[in-house]
Amino acid sequence: MSKLENQLRILETLERQPETTQASLAAQLGVAVGTVNWYLKRLISKGYIKTRQLERRNLRYFVTPAGLALKARLTKEYMEASLRVYRELRQAAQKTLAEVNQAGHQTIAIDGEGSREALEILRLTCLEQGVGVDGAESRTPRVRGEGTGFVVSWPEGARRRRS
Repeated sequence: MSKLENQLRILETLERQPETTQASLAAQLGVAVGTVNWYLKRLISKGYIKTRQLERRNLRYFVTPAGLALKARLTKEYMEASLRVYRELRQAAQKTLAEVNQAGHQTIAIDGEGSREALEILRLTCLEQGVGVDGAESRTPRVRGEGTGFVVSWPEGARRRRS
């Protein structure tokens, strides 16, 4: 998870659950408690969060107006980054399927490698373009996700035309 996502999720969680613990935040984010502590100290020092001691070791967190403005900005940045990755994956899927089609194949097998989201975008692009998805056929090109792109493994003996 990126720094942007961590900050955003911390602000969202504290806004909904101001009495949450650092251990709970760490579990939700999938990071160490020390990492959450570092983020909280930064957000507090910049005035995005304020704290109030409830009991001996329990704190209540308040997201300040500046913190709400930061959360809005981070949400916008996160959405822009997500849409950029989506567009890159869509273009890569379209290019890959055009290559497969040009080689004379109407069906692909989707390998489980790659992010779940990337493979889902590939699957939806197949539906949109009328390309079949079948993992059982050995003479079918296999496509796997790699970063923000896709890689085709051509079956042995498959006819592959180049442009």
